Amino acid sequence: MSNSDKRIVLVTGATGGLGTAMCKKLYDDGYIVVANYRSEEKAIEWKNKLHEEGYDIAIYYADVADYDSCGAMISKIAEEIGHVDVLVNNAGITKDGAFRKMSYENWKAVISTNLDSVFNCTRHVINHMIENNFGRIINISSVNGQRGQFGQANYSAAKAGMHGFTKTLAMEVASKGVTVNTISPGYIGTDMVMAVKEEIRNQIIAQIPLGRLGGTEEVAYLVSFLASEHANFITGANLSINGGQHVY
Repeated sequence: MSNSDKRIVLVTGATGGLGTAMCKKLYDDGYIVVANYRSEEKAIEWKNKLHEEGYDIAIYYADVADYDSCGAMISKIAEEIGHVDVLVNNAGITKDGAFRKMSYENWKAVISTNLDSVFNCTRHVINHMIENNFGRIINISSVNGQRGQFGQANYSAAKAGMHGFTKTLAMEVASKGVTVNTISPGYIGTDMVMAVKEEIRNQIIAQIPLGRLGGTEEVAYLVSFLASEHANFITGANLSINGGQHVY
């Protein structure tokens, strides 16, 4: 398949554990993968490491919490590579704390990065997808947006909001060949989770019926499936991938 026939995928927050696995899987599956970053030093190191492994992935800066920054990134991608066919809204942060002690700054930072970012990036790609009669919006939420979690009022609100967005946009663009879906991972074995004290990590694992953390490649496989032609009839869905920790 020539590059001109390949779909272009943009993954936000690409340099983390989940983002890296997604980029590799999508690249292996024949997509042109574009990675969004915020920290240039980390992103260049990340790009070089992946290049050594055989992955040629372009990196583009944007602060996903900023609408104009996202617009500039997506315009630059369109000029230099092409229009985005698949958008994976993966960028996210946590600033945990009991709500009675939560600062407005920590509320706003999480809502802006995790939820406003979904609007900021999607708004800049949706019209081309509609014109092209093809598009995929894949929003990476969390089990804690489905069930809640102590100390995560900001994070849970943002992640639940992502799926509300998914459901409505899915209805609006279904007739245009564009699907919009949410993936809600449980506890995945990323560097961030593995850095948690072993005692705490074991307590988390004890609550997972499958008895282990999820693999980043398992989430990446689901992302690639939703991006594919095989998922044409799936839209407005929230796909759980949590080892049975939350079922409903």
